Amino acid sequence: MTKKDLMTPIGITLGFAMVMVGIMSNAGIGGAASFIQVSSIVIVLGGLAAAILVNFNLAEVKLTFRVTKEAFKESRMNLRELISLFVRFSERARREGLLALEAELEEVEDPFIKKGILLAVDGVEPEVINEIMNAEISAVEERHQKGRALIEKAGEYAPAWGMIGTLIGLVLMLSSLSTPEELGPKMAVALLTTFYGTLLANLVFIPMAGKLENKTDQEVFMKQIIIEGVIGVQSGQNPKLLEEKLGAFLSENDKNILEDEEQSHSLGEAANEA
Repeated sequence: MTKKDLMTPIGITLGFAMVMVGIMSNAGIGGAASFIQVSSIVIVLGGLAAAILVNFNLAEVKLTFRVTKEAFKESRMNLRELISLFVRFSERARREGLLALEAELEEVEDPFIKKGILLAVDGVEPEVINEIMNAEISAVEERHQKGRALIEKAGEYAPAWGMIGTLIGLVLMLSSLSTPEELGPKMAVALLTTFYGTLLANLVFIPMAGKLENKTDQEVFMKQIIIEGVIGVQSGQNPKLLEEKLGAFLSENDKNILEDEEQSHSLGEAANEA
C-alpha cells in the first residue's frame, strides 16, 4: 500500500544543484573546486556522528534508520478509497453477517484495518476496540517521535559543528600570520565548515524531520478514520450513514470527486440493467 515518494530525493537533489549552480555561475567550474574541503567535511560529519552517538543509544539509532525510510515512501490509500472500503464492509456485514468480512480481509494489506475488523468479528465491545486501537496509535506516535528525534538533533548539531570547524580554522589562521601563503587554505577551512553544517541542517535534516512529522500526523489521521469505520461496521450502521459520517473527514474537493464517482457508478449500473 506504499510507493516511493520522489519529492524527498528530488527536493534534496534540487537544493544541492541550485547551490552548485550559484557557485559555478560566480566562480566557474574551476572555482567550484575550492568549495570542496576534505578537512571541513571530516570535522562536520565526524563531529556530528560523534555527538549523535553520545546523545542516543544503539537501539534509537537503529530505529531512526527505519523511520527515515518513511520520508521516501508514500501511502497509496487515500481517504476516498478508505471510505469506499468501509462502505463495502458495511454492506456485506449487513447482508451476510460480520463473519463474512474475514474473506474480505484477504485483499486488505493494511494490518491496522485487519486488526480492527478481526476484533469486530470476534465480538469485542466497541469501547474496547477503541481503546486497543488508540493504544496502538499512541505507540506509533511514540515510536516515530523517537526515530525523528535523532534527525532533529542532527539539524541542531550540524551548524554547531560547522562553527567548531570555523573556530579551528581561525585559530590555525591566526597562528600563521607570519606565513601569508597559508592564510588562504586555513581561512577556507574556517568558512567551509560553517557552510557544510548549515547546508546539511537546512536542506537535509530539518526538512526531513518536518516531513516525517507530517507523515506521522497523516498516518494518525487515517488510523482515526479506520477506528470510526470499524466501529460503524460492527454496530451495523447503514452504509449510506457510515459513508456520510466518514465523508466528514474529506476535503470539499475530495467530496466532489466522490460524488462524481458515485454518479458514474449509478449510471453504469442503470445502463447494465437496461
